[in-house]
Amino acid sequence: MSNPPSDKIRVLIVDDIPEMRENIRKLLAFENDIEVIGVAGNGADAIQAARQYQPNIVLMDVNMPDMDGITAAERINQDVPVAQVIMVSVQSEADYLRRAMLVGARDFVTKPFSAEELISTIRRVHRMAQARMPAMPTAGPAGSVAGMPMAAAPRQRKQGKIIATFGTRGGIGTTLLAINLAVCLNRADRKAALMDASLHFGDVSVMLNLQPARSIADISKVFADLDAELIETMLTPHTSGVKALLAPGRPEMADVVTPEHIKSILAEMRLMFDFIVVDTTRTLKDETLVVLDNAEKIVLLGTPDIPSIKNARTFFEIAEALKYPADKIVFVLNKVDRRSVLSAKDIEQAVKHPVAAQLPMDEPTAVGSVNRGVPLAADPRAKSTPLAQAISQLADRLVIELQPVEEPSPVPTQERASHKTQEDVARERLGRIFNRG
Repeated sequence: MSNPPSDKIRVLIVDDIPEMRENIRKLLAFENDIEVIGVAGNGADAIQAARQYQPNIVLMDVNMPDMDGITAAERINQDVPVAQVIMVSVQSEADYLRRAMLVGARDFVTKPFSAEELISTIRRVHRMAQARMPAMPTAGPAGSVAGMPMAAAPRQRKQGKIIATFGTRGGIGTTLLAINLAVCLNRADRKAALMDASLHFGDVSVMLNLQPARSIADISKVFADLDAELIETMLTPHTSGVKALLAPGRPEMADVVTPEHIKSILAEMRLMFDFIVVDTTRTLKDETLVVLDNAEKIVLLGTPDIPSIKNARTFFEIAEALKYPADKIVFVLNKVDRRSVLSAKDIEQAVKHPVAAQLPMDEPTAVGSVNRGVPLAADPRAKSTPLAQAISQLADRLVIELQPVEEPSPVPTQERASHKTQEDVARERLGRIFNRG
């Protein structure tokens, strides 16, 4: 059955709980561009209603009697191509997400959801569906087509800089540093974002006291539709003004994220933000390497002790094998105090790289920040501490060093190909180099 054309997004609500159907209907009634055209209480009725009403969006509950939402979604995806299914569930486990995407669902929202989250998801999924439809414009005035505005001049796009943080060993404050760098870099005249690329056990959400509704794993599930608007809906805002792309809530959900996903997400975020700070995990797997490769600066965090110095030296050897420029790596010492046996000069000689900054030992301030979920750079009580000031100065240094410079002459094609081959060989040796002792 066909329906008359409408500018509104036509929504079918499917849930076995009448109160939930009514609550969603009332919530959507306030939106001028959304129209609820039907409701259903089970999977079979949902399929029949979708065939009859041809909705743009189907809000499909996962758990229903007789026929579950995933089975119904698969049938609707086959029978009603115009309908885009958004799964709804009280559970956000990886198995549900994988099964929903396999049958053609376009997104997944978890109960309880906010009105803003649901409405923005409906609009985004509908917008992406329209973009996928084959264009059939008719001829119009010069420079335009019927029903479409004339092309506007392209807007100025950002060319954001990526700063990766990497720790020489665990528990030395790498995530704390990444968070506070992002807060320091975010100002009225520039926008900074934070990505947690410690995919299996990321701590950014805990240390910022955030309750994420979305993570990088959710982007991976709808990767074909990747754009700035999609990423924007997946970011979690913090009171400091920084927006964070968080690690998955459960380790097994990290398995859906590939290096190619990370590379493409970073490329898109460059166009959205002036700075993207990426907190990495202490491994040199492909998921971390793709961040390091694409970063303009790598902040290597160490401490004044022998194990950390040994790992720092190994990292610099790896960076040399990968042909990273020496000035790409900013070596920072954390937990420095006057009682340290090893001085910064001793460490510089050992690793053959200058120490760019020293962060003073201040366990009470650092631990208090973590336990309260408030970054030092955003806490009036901590901003004036030597530790917070040192991080702020490091952020200022990074801004200066990342100022645009004149592009060097392009490398001839043959030479570039030779360099690439050498880099490929170096990558194959990474595991042996890093794990040699």
